[in-house]
Amino acid sequence: MLETIPNSSSFSVMATDDSMSDDVFESPQEISSLHAPSNQTTGTTPSPTGYRDYKPPIELYKSIVEPEVEIAHKTILLGDSGVGKTSLLVQFNTGKFQPGNFSATVGIGFTNKVVVVDDSKIKLQIWDTAGQERFRSVTHAYYRDAHALLLLYDVSSKTSFDNIRAWLGEIKEYAQDDVVIMLLGNKADCPSSERLVRREDGERLAREYNVPFMETSAKTGLNVELAFMAVARDLKSQKCGNPDDQKFNVQDYVREQTQKGSCPPCNT
Repeated sequence: MLETIPNSSSFSVMATDDSMSDDVFESPQEISSLHAPSNQTTGTTPSPTGYRDYKPPIELYKSIVEPEVEIAHKTILLGDSGVGKTSLLVQFNTGKFQPGNFSATVGIGFTNKVVVVDDSKIKLQIWDTAGQERFRSVTHAYYRDAHALLLLYDVSSKTSFDNIRAWLGEIKEYAQDDVVIMLLGNKADCPSSERLVRREDGERLAREYNVPFMETSAKTGLNVELAFMAVARDLKSQKCGNPDDQKFNVQDYVREQTQKGSCPPCNT
């Protein structure tokens, strides 16, 4: 089961975690023994707070001693200016489409979102990059430690599609070899009269570079959540994978999920 956990601090600098050093809590040893057997000498169990005999719910105890998410997986949105990177991120982060046009992203910005894949929480640190050539050198600096790259083109812009090869060349040059890459043909909701890139063209290019592909729409939400969830599932597989287990194949997963949710607009 896949679900998302809303992030209330969207599009802001990541807040520093609370130190949890308030003097209302007793020592870590006493906290860790909260649900341990009672002290044989005194017959009491140490309280996790300064209030005698107070025992918080187990959920609170777990939130204190167990970190919810261990690592933030750096996920970068790439593509020409105007292909809808910011709109796609807003749609995934809030579940809503922001009407009107965004001003071109200047430089780079990010937001955090925690998603749940099966029983594991995966924290995606999603970076929205500027597509203009003059910011390209800035973007290159973020490739090296990226865990996943979502590369977008606009199905109503042949130029943005033609530039995908150049973007993939930069990814090969600057990113790690094991980075997760996904190709997205955005604005799939556009009228057929405005479409300049066929779905088949995107599929053919994806096969050539051996990367998963799907068409998305930041406006309608088509496949937006699926794209990020497929990335999260692949990242989870890489992190927790057992060498003896069959490796998770993101392309097969995307193909299976898109077939399940296929609809007329998806095949235009």
